[in-house]
Amino acid sequence: MYNRQEIYEQAKEAIEKNNLFSIKDVVAFIPCSRSTFYDYFPDGSDELDTLREMLEQNKIKTKSSIRAKLYKSEKAAELLALYRLICTPEEHRLLNQQYIEQKQEHSVSAPITVQIDGKNIELK
Repeated sequence: MYNRQEIYEQAKEAIEKNNLFSIKDVVAFIPCSRSTFYDYFPDGSDELDTLREMLEQNKIKTKSSIRAKLYKSEKAAELLALYRLICTPEEHRLLNQQYIEQKQEHSVSAPITVQIDGKNIELK
């Protein structure tokens, strides 16, 4: 039988020491199975909420650190990666090279005539 409080303290310590991002990661560091972990700390429990907040803080700190490193970079690819992270949806659309603008109106263009072996062929 596991000691619930010890498991909780081990989980907090693992998050702090290893910069973990998910409950799955936490469970890998503590001596119990995932099902046992969730039996002790079900959704809505104060302990699970605290652990999730700690994980979220790790994500925020890591993202901030990455953005700071990208900001200091002089490499075009890294600067572009940062720009993609912070740009507006319109700017993101313009950066996306695979974007194809769809027009709602249908326009009829004049047929194209090509000459092949002396014969005019009309392409519509």
